[in-house]
Formats: sequence, C-alpha cells, structure tokens
Amino acid sequence: MKKCYMAADILLPNFQAVDPQKWAVIACDQFTSEPEYWQQAEQMVKDSPSTLRMILPEVYLSESEERIPKANLAMKDYLSTLLLPHSDTMIYVERTQSDGRVRRGIVMAIDLECYDYRKGADSLIRATEATVLERIPPRVAIRRNAVVELPHVMLLIDDPQKTVIEPLAQAEAGELAYETDLMLGGGHIKGTYLDGAQVRAVGRALDALITPKAIEKRYGTSAAPLLFAVGDGNHSLASAKAAYEEIKEKIGAEAAASHPTRYALVEVVNIHDDALRFEPIYRVLFGIDPADVIAKLTEYCAQLTGNAAPQSIDYLCTNSCGTISVSAPCRQLTVGTLQDFVDAYLKEHPEAEVDYIHGEDSLSRLAKRQGAIGFLFSGMTKEQLFPTVMFDGALPRKTFSMGHAEDKRYYMECRRIVPSASESE
Repeated sequence: MKKCYMAADILLPNFQAVDPQKWAVIACDQFTSEPEYWQQAEQMVKDSPSTLRMILPEVYLSESEERIPKANLAMKDYLSTLLLPHSDTMIYVERTQSDGRVRRGIVMAIDLECYDYRKGADSLIRATEATVLERIPPRVAIRRNAVVELPHVMLLIDDPQKTVIEPLAQAEAGELAYETDLMLGGGHIKGTYLDGAQVRAVGRALDALITPKAIEKRYGTSAAPLLFAVGDGNHSLASAKAAYEEIKEKIGAEAAASHPTRYALVEVVNIHDDALRFEPIYRVLFGIDPADVIAKLTEYCAQLTGNAAPQSIDYLCTNSCGTISVSAPCRQLTVGTLQDFVDAYLKEHPEAEVDYIHGEDSLSRLAKRQGAIGFLFSGMTKEQLFPTVMFDGALPRKTFSMGHAEDKRYYMECRRIVPSASESE
C-alpha cells in the first residue's frame, strides 16, 4: 500500500538566540471572538522573532488584505536569516497541558495525494468534520505566496495497543529540538529529534495499523483503511490541499509530483492517549433576539420525528437560561441537531452571526452580551470517532475539540514549501 507519511526537512530557529516562548503562538483559529487574547500575545512578543508574524489570526480576517502580505514577507525574512534546516527527521513531542496531563505526538509530513476531505472519501487520510468551502480561500491566499508552512494540524491514529508513539516515551531521549513554557496559559512543550532507527520503527508500527487483519479486528469490517483522521486543523489541511491542487494545475501533475506543496507538516497523536480529552464545541449566536431564537428552536425540536435517542440543549443569554428537550431527533449527535437549526436560522436572518466556542467560561462571557445567546450540550466520546468516520463519513462541522483552547497546538516547526535553488535548477 502506498505510504502517506514520511520524515520531513524541518526548519527551526536557533533557540539559543531566539526566545522559544515568544516564538511559539497558538493556532490561528482560536479565540476568534476574543481580540484581547491576541492583543496580549502582541504585547508579549513585541519585536522578538515569532510565528505570530507569519500567521493570520482569524480574529483579523477582515484585515486579510493588509495582513497577508506582511505575513508572507516575514516568512521570507525568517527563511533567509533565522530558520535552520534539520533534514529527513521527525520530532517526538511531549506537551504538558493546562490540566497537567502530558499529551504525546510525532511531527512528520503527510502526502496530500492521500488526503480527501469530501464526504464519503475512502482515502488513508480523511476529514472528521464537514468542510466549509467558504473558509478555504483566505487560508489559500496566505499559502499562495508563502515560502514556508507552519502546522497546527493534528492527525489522530486509532492505536489502542499504543504501538506507534508511546514507545518513544520509554526510549532514551534524542537530541533536543526545543523545550519551553508556552505563552498565555498554554502549558509546556518539549520536542526531540528521532534518529533513523526510530523513524523506521514508527513507520512499521503505522503500517501495521492498517493491514486487512488489523482493520477487521478493530472494526469488524474489510472497509477501506483509515490511518489518519483529522483531529484539529481540518480547514488548514483542506487549504494546503487546495493550494497544492492549484500548483498541480499550473505546472502539471508530473512536475507537481515532486513539488514541496504536495506534502504538509502535521503532528500525529494517538486517540487513546490518556491526556487527550474530547470537548464539545459550543455555539453562540450574535445579532439576534434571544427570545425569538429560543421560540424558534423549541418549535424546531418539537417537530422532529427521528429515531435517535432523546437529547437536550441548554441555552444562556443576558436575562435567562434553560433547557430545550429533543424527544425524537433525526441526528445521532446533539451537535448535529443544533447545527441544522443554526444553519437554517442564519439563512433566514442574514444579520445574525455564529461563533464556535471552546470552553464553558468563554461561552458564558460571550452569551451575556446584548443580542447574543449561547448553547451548551453533551459531546461525543473519542472512541466513537474512527468508526463513525469510517461508516458514516464526516461529522457535522465543529463537532468536537481536543481539549481546551489553551491546549491547542502552538506553531513551532516550519517547512519550506517552495523549491530551493538547487531543486529549481
């Protein structure tokens, strides 16, 4: 079977000269309704080298035209003056989360030819949630003139016997890549380079997960194997795919086969990692009349005639809170029931907006704003993910979050996505 992963040529600054705590910044799609978080990040970084200069935080999407060229210029500057190559390697990562638990992963490259985000895909790498095509263009725009990529994508493997990543925790520590506390409550991170023998061992263990015998044993089926399911960064990976397809169309499939954009840097995490927690992603509607939303949602839920197990949706706004029962939902997951309503409501009320919120505290603050309402509900368990994606396809968008917002991946490693001078000759 074609391999969909490989070691990568990873770029990092010299952390003897660059402050790693200022260098590493949280994923761009976090705190999208809390600009004060990003203002604090700016105050911390100031003039220091930082991945903050190479990204477009989604809180600033309205300023894309101004910010994207600056990010692209910073990439070129850092590539020529700051970033140092570490060839043909993977990085073993230990991330101490805000709850003190240690989450383990491996940074590696994946082949975008093996990734398909369309519903019903049977590729080795698949999306776990519905992809909103409208969210892709701004991300493709920043990649279009980018010389490096910075990953916040986290891919999940279904490895209940813990054969791929966990053995590295028991091995003798390799060469240190970085170690630092992360800004603004992000915990701590340590990365070490894998040597050739360790890279090969990881490869053997990954391959063993998707043999026909292994798939039959885990899922009771001979369905097309799923090796990597996108846990975080679905739209970023979809944008990387779209940017690669643009280049392939421009230069032809033969030339694109060896082009750096064919690959993407990711962190791979075992879904059975004890530190990994699935949290619901809540919804907040803005620019609405809360009483109208409550009435419409209650009416919508009462009219459903499905055969899924009963559900309940809690709501919170400035003057009230309560619970709406769903006795006969059509969707298996509460988030699917709510998302169907939200999508329909937004079509009828173009003045309204929705945001997707990690954590009950953030939701509570936002829901108490004038003209806002927030929704809370129980989430899916992580054990449901792989079977659901294999048998039912992608979940409703923003179904789950892997932990709290502060525990998301921080930008740290980079990879060149334009041919080097020697490759261009």
